[in-house]
Amino acid sequence: MAGTRPPSTRWTLLLSLVILLGCLIGHGVAVKHENFKKCSQSGFCNRNRAFADDVSAKGSSWSSPYELELSSIHFKDGQLQGTILKTISAEEKVRLPLTVSFLESGAARVVVDEEKRLKGEIELRHNSRARKERYNDIEKWVIVGDLELSKAATLSPEAADGYTKIMYGPENQFQAIIRHAPFGIEFQRDGETHVQLNNKGFLNLEHWRPKVDAPEGTEGAQGDDQSTWWEETFGGNTDSKPRGPESVAMDITFPGYNHVFGIPEHADSLSLRETRGGSGNHDEPYRMYNSDVFEYELNSPMTLYGSIPLMQAHRKGSTVGVFWLNAAETWVDIVKSGSSNPLALGIGGKTDTQSHWMSESGQIDLFVFLGPTPQDITKTYGELTGYTQLPQHFAIAYHQCRWNYVTDEDVKDVDRNFDKYQIPYDVIWLDIEYTDDRKYFTWDPMTFPNPIGMEEQLDESERKLVVIIDPHIKNQDKFTISQELKSKDLATKNKDGEIYDGWCWPGSSNWVDCFNPEAIKWWISLFKYDKFKGTLSNVFIWNDMNEPSVFNGPETTMPKDNLHHGNWEHRDIHNVHGITLVNATYDALLERKKGEVRRPFILTRSYYAGAQRISAMWTGDNQATWEHLAISIPMVLNNGISGYPFAGADVGGFFHNPSKDLLTRWYQAGIWYPFFRAHAHIDTRRREPYLIAEPYRSIITQSIRLRYQLLPAWYTAFHEASVNGTPIVRPQYFVHPADEAGFAIDDQLYLADTGLLTKPVVSEGVVTTDIYLADDEKYYDYFDYTVYQGAGKRHTVPAPIEKVPILMQGGHIIPRKDRPRRSSGLMKWDPYTLVIVLDKQGEAEGTLYVDDGETFDYERGAYIHRRFNFRESTLSSEDIGSKGPKTAAYLKTMADVRVEKLVIIDPPQEWQGKTAVTVIEEGAKAASTAAMEYHGQSHGKAGYAVVKNPNTGIGNTWRIEF
Repeated sequence: MAGTRPPSTRWTLLLSLVILLGCLIGHGVAVKHENFKKCSQSGFCNRNRAFADDVSAKGSSWSSPYELELSSIHFKDGQLQGTILKTISAEEKVRLPLTVSFLESGAARVVVDEEKRLKGEIELRHNSRARKERYNDIEKWVIVGDLELSKAATLSPEAADGYTKIMYGPENQFQAIIRHAPFGIEFQRDGETHVQLNNKGFLNLEHWRPKVDAPEGTEGAQGDDQSTWWEETFGGNTDSKPRGPESVAMDITFPGYNHVFGIPEHADSLSLRETRGGSGNHDEPYRMYNSDVFEYELNSPMTLYGSIPLMQAHRKGSTVGVFWLNAAETWVDIVKSGSSNPLALGIGGKTDTQSHWMSESGQIDLFVFLGPTPQDITKTYGELTGYTQLPQHFAIAYHQCRWNYVTDEDVKDVDRNFDKYQIPYDVIWLDIEYTDDRKYFTWDPMTFPNPIGMEEQLDESERKLVVIIDPHIKNQDKFTISQELKSKDLATKNKDGEIYDGWCWPGSSNWVDCFNPEAIKWWISLFKYDKFKGTLSNVFIWNDMNEPSVFNGPETTMPKDNLHHGNWEHRDIHNVHGITLVNATYDALLERKKGEVRRPFILTRSYYAGAQRISAMWTGDNQATWEHLAISIPMVLNNGISGYPFAGADVGGFFHNPSKDLLTRWYQAGIWYPFFRAHAHIDTRRREPYLIAEPYRSIITQSIRLRYQLLPAWYTAFHEASVNGTPIVRPQYFVHPADEAGFAIDDQLYLADTGLLTKPVVSEGVVTTDIYLADDEKYYDYFDYTVYQGAGKRHTVPAPIEKVPILMQGGHIIPRKDRPRRSSGLMKWDPYTLVIVLDKQGEAEGTLYVDDGETFDYERGAYIHRRFNFRESTLSSEDIGSKGPKTAAYLKTMADVRVEKLVIIDPPQEWQGKTAVTVIEEGAKAASTAAMEYHGQSHGKAGYAVVKNPNTGIGNTWRIEF
């Protein structure tokens, strides 16, 4: 849901009509570009782009004004400090403190500040209350990992005139070569340069200077265009800029790298495009400025709802990355050029990718990761910003949502119909209409008179309810929460220090300021069961509109000169605003009732680095078109490699009405989103799966059941992501990092380490799909075991409307639960099936992770973690967990959960005629046998064997001999 439907109160009628008219017009067209800036309309972006053009035009005659003062350099305990001097004139040099930290994790951090602002030696214009220093508090919200300095990092004894060299990282394989004049840094691994800072000379830190009014009649005579230095107007709103121009920019080059990925969120390809024009390229930089952009356009660098300023560069044999820690509006240009790097090897090594990062305010604060694998990048970045949360088990199942279910009886009726048509689901959602006159933490007394009864019915099937709670609070004197927000002084202020009033769903609204610790405490109190009346423990939260979305604000958000707690301007913190609210909501759900601690579930629309620790995300208000279905896959993949794998898109499309074919294909794709939710706009036709005509209803139902069948594999994948940061669904390059032909493929994906490979159908009328196989391993159709083999080429796979195209890569063991149930909670004690997909050597391996799916007891050992191995015709189960104080009790509760079936794909032909296997389980008095059926090969399909009821405990150690 986004800012596309007007407030309904009579006293906001005029605004309602204006917004409604805009929406009616907007439904026939794409996004309104005039509401959002292009680089040329963003003063600092325009200035820095022009600066880069000027530097490039001057070529070798250009001399960067930034120089590291030799006498200031000091290195101790893994950290180098010094002062960069920016030469303004022969008489004036600006002092810029530099800190380069070399961390135990192998990452390096570079911070550049400005001495005058840091010391408060500047004058603010307009009698502003804003802070004088550059924003330096972002790590409080983003960084949770250890910033311990490396004890092994050393100053290289190699003498090099004009350079300082630091050896660091594992076995000192990494080197940072710091050039003094002009200032720049090269990061090397094993003697080869992989990342260059300021190699092109685009470093530009806009220092503080007082505004000097030019004498009348001499405007423009000073040479620089100062039209956006001191104030800037867009869409009828004027930004006062009390600190004047203060942007920071730097070029970051990846020599020898042709592909860069990351910097979500954009509706674009996984491999990022160039942004300086040309065939197939963009004309605009990628923008990161969290915004409510409904009906967004595709194949665009335009900003969307979230920002993660992490960029990875990949080539055969190497992956590196940079993380630009800045929460202000940021633009990134990308240019690729032929390389003169003599060390660049291979086809992918003939191109340099140059990125140019530009942020409106704040420090230069960036981390450099030298890999060398994709897994190394996601792990090191995850150590820094936190791994994805391990959610409650229900959260990875199917979610049913629309704007809006209109009454509590409507919700109960939907719930009954899912059961009537035997379609599993776990969560039903309520959008804003459940509230009393758009007042959050209330229920409409006419339409939701008995929310407890509704929640109790859901709980009978172990289902959950999610309700929306947004950060804007209806400004109404009779509304207790509004009264408290204002009286306790917990709201965001305008530039004059008064409570900011803007327009959102309730009409006149104020915004809770979660940068304020007292506001967080207050927000937590609102979710207590006795405060948020009508909620039970199966109610969870959706934080929407938290960019923040302000209907009458500049670019549909807050003015940049608004003030937050500590007098930080909104311009400084904009992109991190959303997760401050989600952090507070997460803590609130932990503390709803004393002694009842369950893992929170929260969905957020706005996000930044670190949001993965506390929430899921979705790609916002998409459209019911084939093109939006197609773009959802690279968008979800990109979030996954950027450390935020709990991602999805609105199944079916939020706006407009999908055809039956499109809706069916979207479900077949949506079961591969880590966050799997159907959602629809209030003006669309109802499209719950049971309402769809046959055969589509049955096809959709089978797709959803396939997701439920594979929930053990999905939950294991979520656990893996929660401990090492690996994506849950993975793009081709991540799984096959040496296969150059696959680097740009972003329309197929692997599910974690399961070997499951799918390419959803995203085009109308298609009955086959071409799946690219990078390796020469055998792949098998999931349903009929047809064999596909052949490296580096595409294989045509049948994909009629009733079929989800899935292949299984040889060498994996896939855990499943095959009994259909109404919800995942009702599957808890069901037995397991293990699908053993043999590779060319006749071997396979896989893992399974299980816990109670609700509490944090797994942190104290209450879980099962097994590795299954098939070698030399023996299947074994090995414990790979760590014991804790709750291990024994948990294993006791799981004692009756067994393995009921084994399916072995492509077994040895000599098994033909065998009818039994030997089961040897630890703790059993004697070995036992289980029946086996062998089915031979036929018509290009692999043979398979089925072992019925081996009856081994899922938490036990055992082996089965064939």
